[in-house]
Amino acid sequence: MKIPKKIYTLPLLLAILSICSCYNNSEEELYPNTTCITENMSLAEDILPILNNYQCNSCHSAASNSGSVNLEGYTNLKIWVDNQKLLGSIKHDGSASPMPKAASKMTQCDIDKVEAWITQGAQNN
Repeated sequence: MKIPKKIYTLPLLLAILSICSCYNNSEEELYPNTTCITENMSLAEDILPILNNYQCNSCHSAASNSGSVNLEGYTNLKIWVDNQKLLGSIKHDGSASPMPKAASKMTQCDIDKVEAWITQGAQNN
């Protein structure tokens, strides 16, 4: 007796559907927030948390001063803003050593925030 192909197709289809239905992600992973607010950037509220998040001061502070780069304090940070090395480093544009070393590049939103802060005058606010 010959068994119709439809009988084999139905269990296979059900198996595929059950495997695909086990996909479990959070809403944030499925629908990420793509809004990057760059207006009115503040050194204290926006830029320092980014630098801390990427641990920039763990290598570039008065204590460690890696590569003769000290980003600790506004006066030191402003030196690297004015010579355009800070932005060149985080953008990986080839004008300065790409940062962070041995870690992933900053998110585009974080780069955009730093760039906006610089464009808005790099105020000590």
